[in-house]
Amino acid sequence: MARHMDIQPEFFSWACERARLDPIVLCHRFENYPEWERGEKKPTMKQLEAFANATYTPIGYFFLPEPPQEEIPIPDLRTIRNQAIRRPSPNLLDTIYTMQRRQAWLREELIECEAESLDFVGSARVSDDPQGVGLEMRRMVGLADGWAGAVCTWREAVGKLRRSIEELGVTAVINGVVGNNTRRKLDVEEFRGFTLSDEYAPLVFVNGADAKSAQMFTLVHELAHIWLGQSALTNTGLTAQPSQEIESWCDQAAAEFLVPAEEMRACWRKARHDESPFEIIARRFKVSPIVAGRRAMDLSLVSREMFFKFYENHIKIERKPRSDSGGGDFYNNQNSRVGERFAIQVILAAKGGRVSFKEAYDLTGLHGGSFQEYANRLGVTLP
Repeated sequence: MARHMDIQPEFFSWACERARLDPIVLCHRFENYPEWERGEKKPTMKQLEAFANATYTPIGYFFLPEPPQEEIPIPDLRTIRNQAIRRPSPNLLDTIYTMQRRQAWLREELIECEAESLDFVGSARVSDDPQGVGLEMRRMVGLADGWAGAVCTWREAVGKLRRSIEELGVTAVINGVVGNNTRRKLDVEEFRGFTLSDEYAPLVFVNGADAKSAQMFTLVHELAHIWLGQSALTNTGLTAQPSQEIESWCDQAAAEFLVPAEEMRACWRKARHDESPFEIIARRFKVSPIVAGRRAMDLSLVSREMFFKFYENHIKIERKPRSDSGGGDFYNNQNSRVGERFAIQVILAAKGGRVSFKEAYDLTGLHGGSFQEYANRLGVTLP
């Protein structure tokens, strides 16, 4: 006879709320869920394991005296409509934890291989001129004037920017789901990106469920946090004044990186006569129309009234998520979901016997044949 687990009833409703699931959905999957929640029945170990998996809850949590108060493990600098931010979702937490594990492994690997630290990490201060730092960031990344206008689409621009950041030595990940699990979508309303600063293995993560134009800004905003040497969870976008000085500084640095003042003024002289000048600027620099409009306002090219009138009309479109979590070639998707730089380091370590293939699978989220094929795509032949 199966043994029933003595779990406190409040854990079931807590796990449901934590996972942001509709209780009705759980009732359909677990017919005894209402009785578990009321303490009238106890689940078997097999049932508990299934419930933990369904709610993305570590099973050990159910055996604690009371539900834990989970905290985001990095500084939280988000501002969402001036409202209190509710507890973090398991999708966000699991993503941060996965990136932290990857960063810790890569840091140790690089130090073992006697790699040099990256001088630009922590090279700036909030007291520095953000515009000057933004231009220095772009110089270091190696993007010349007019680079964004030379590519056809926002997708190409994001890809070029991400690869350029990786060449600098920063792991740049863009993903709209947890790992490769397309059922676990990341919520743009919860966060747009985060930074894990480190002098050897800095990492930036961008929510790939966001619009490509928004991903452009988030990538550079997070890179600005690397320049400051500060980890952070953010909700970027220049759509409103951030409440924290550091976020305002990173926004300004990112704006100068993506839409340099000199180029913006030259482009505006022609665009201002068009019926949709902000859209023209957006296409030129591969940013969102709101970022283009805000940049024009900050450079005194348009009035506050003109910008905010445009902002109010456009905000619903700008905030609508455009999921990029599925579709396309699976292995090409891994370039952004894992990052070529990190993946190559893991693959070479596995090939050289410095890590087991099991650990390599866990680090990359790829297993067996998928790991082998991705290694081949990156030009590494495994035994």
